[in-house]
Amino acid sequence: MKDYVLEIRSLIGSRPFIIVGATVIVENEEGGVLFQFRADTKEWGLPGGAMEPGESLLETAERELWEETGLHAERMDHIETFSGKRFYFRYPNGDEVYNVIAVYKAFGVSGGGGGKAQGDETLDLHYFTELPEAIDVRAKEIMERVRGAGNGE
Repeated sequence: MKDYVLEIRSLIGSRPFIIVGATVIVENEEGGVLFQFRADTKEWGLPGGAMEPGESLLETAERELWEETGLHAERMDHIETFSGKRFYFRYPNGDEVYNVIAVYKAFGVSGGGGGKAQGDETLDLHYFTELPEAIDVRAKEIMERVRGAGNGE
């Protein structure tokens, strides 16, 4: 992800661009949802990220789950795809994006010693039964709409 996004950023600077990616909802047996404390925004978000050239959305979801949590899923079901002005985001460094996010639910999750991040994007991992207070706006929107049976745009 970083190489492709950095290449685009070198051409357009911080201006907004459309970025396609995938997010994964992982639930434990108690109904808690796995959130990652993100290094870039210092907020709790759902594991996920941008699609690499040539990847499918499912491959993106699988790769991002592994990179950010150290977990693998036996199966992932596509729940919904979200987009539109509510998925605009400005990163702390000023980079702007309009996200198109395919949301998957993971089943048969294993590995990672209980979910230990593989890279430097994740500072902590935790299962929450209620939405965390310091939550990324995109993750909040996704969870509220998925749990409330809302529709994507």
